[in-house]
Amino acid sequence: MNVGSAGASSEPEVMVDINTTPLIDVMLVLLIMLIITIPIQLHSVNLDLPVGTPPASDIKPEIVKIDIDDKSTVYWQGVALADMGELETRLREIAARPVAPDLHLRPDKAARYAVVARVLADTKRLGLTKIGVIGSEQFVQ
Repeated sequence: MNVGSAGASSEPEVMVDINTTPLIDVMLVLLIMLIITIPIQLHSVNLDLPVGTPPASDIKPEIVKIDIDDKSTVYWQGVALADMGELETRLREIAARPVAPDLHLRPDKAARYAVVARVLADTKRLGLTKIGVIGSEQFVQ
């Protein structure tokens, strides 16, 4: 039964509500993508922690100074070395000791990177882990 004016058109009424079903579908897809792409927090960092008791504090460790000048010449305790083979020989000698000394590496900022990297690689390969880079304040401009 049609109530209204006799001249009213028979067109259906316009729906004013927004259809939210597609919006919810998009939201759920985005939520699933977010859950899938979040990395799982299972990353671990391997640390070489000291084992045993620390040495007595009154014993001063031996310090070996390795200098590299602006011409990329390597010095061992202030004495110039002939080549990198001599450096490796000396590093092997101190690596064989029961207590390895502390190494203080002091490169000049004009030294070639390859020479400094070679010294660091040799110490790492021979198992010398107590090494410090001295004089790094010269690199800050």
